[in-house]
Amino acid sequence: MNQLLKDGVKYLVGACVMAAAVATWAADPKVEAGSLKVGVEPWLGYGQMHVAAAHGLFAKRGLEKVELINFNEDKDINAGLASGQLDVATIATHTAMAMISAGLPVKIVMLLDQSMTADAVIASPDVKSIKDLKGKEVAFEEGTTSDILLHAALAKAGMQWSDINLVPMPASSAGSALIAGRVSVAVTYEPYLTVAKQQNPKLNMLFSGKDQPGIVSDVLVVREDVIKKKPGQIQALVNSWGDAVAHYRANTAADRELISKAVGANPEDLATAFDGVEYYDLQQNTHELNGSFKENVFPMILKAAIEAGLVQKPVDADSLIDARFVK
Repeated sequence: MNQLLKDGVKYLVGACVMAAAVATWAADPKVEAGSLKVGVEPWLGYGQMHVAAAHGLFAKRGLEKVELINFNEDKDINAGLASGQLDVATIATHTAMAMISAGLPVKIVMLLDQSMTADAVIASPDVKSIKDLKGKEVAFEEGTTSDILLHAALAKAGMQWSDINLVPMPASSAGSALIAGRVSVAVTYEPYLTVAKQQNPKLNMLFSGKDQPGIVSDVLVVREDVIKKKPGQIQALVNSWGDAVAHYRANTAADRELISKAVGANPEDLATAFDGVEYYDLQQNTHELNGSFKENVFPMILKAAIEAGLVQKPVDADSLIDARFVK
């Protein structure tokens, strides 16, 4: 009985502390002066950052200056965060896991997007299912979301990595290799998926992000020291993303054109790519970041990333996710 009483007191104290923390965070913290440096790559999933910049949404949230700094490769963003040249970055979920696995002190503070049909395993007409990949040559880009997607597809079909013949190449070339008949299967993403389907409408889509929702997703990461020093700026940045998603949903055609230009593409080339991507708003983040994402999606991606050799050791979701800013 005494132990039960102790446990009850312990629970109540813990609940009170949590309630106090939530109450303290309920009012947005004051936005600190100075600039905020955000690393981005030319992927439409990060497009709401460009929407926010173009429509003055950062300023409306009190941010003095947001610098969107473009990178072409994950390793350069990693270096920027590690050296302190960046405060924040938009990156793939498995990349965030790799960062903390390597000892980089960052936190995931928001879900940005997930690919539903914008990343996929496609194959020649005679290949009907993932199980048909056994013994086939598969073109894919190592160390990327294509790598993660292929591992997930094989695992779901009960197959091993050794069951296929690997043909590493850039995702931009994988679709072309399939069309040319050099491989039977390719893992790639938009706009290369559309290009391949235009050249051969009979290609089969065997597996995509919608078959395992969240497996190909992106997050906003922030250095831990920046969270401590600039919590107001981070809150304002998160709120600006929410504002941008709302603007995008109300002005989809115009904002798609804006995003396309920002990532160096024509809107026509990315039409199907946009249709295959889902942007997370703040309401979705409130329910999912510390809910289904942490409980279901996170371990699924971690398993695929470890099997792909992209994450060297397991990481704990609680140590990586900071959900205060989306609440």
